[in-house]
Amino acid sequence: MTRMVKCVLLGTEAEGLERQPYPGELGKRILENVSKEAWQRWLRQQTMLINEYRLTPVDPKARKFLEEEMEKFFFSGGSTAPQGFVPPKS
Repeated sequence: MTRMVKCVLLGTEAEGLERQPYPGELGKRILENVSKEAWQRWLRQQTMLINEYRLTPVDPKARKFLEEEMEKFFFSGGSTAPQGFVPPKS
């Protein structure tokens, strides 16, 4: 049976994640309040941030930055693109 959540990003009821995607309290909040579609949007945002800022995800500073951006993306009005970022044309 599909688990539904009131998605904080989409503002609608949507299919929820099957398991906690991130450790700790932030991961619990995401599981309870973020849909699969919204999580996929975050993964695209995270990839863009890693590429544009040339982050190494195993670096503790990079992980902290990405966690802060994830918190903003879902719960504080959104993560922003790096200055001068131009999205690729489809």
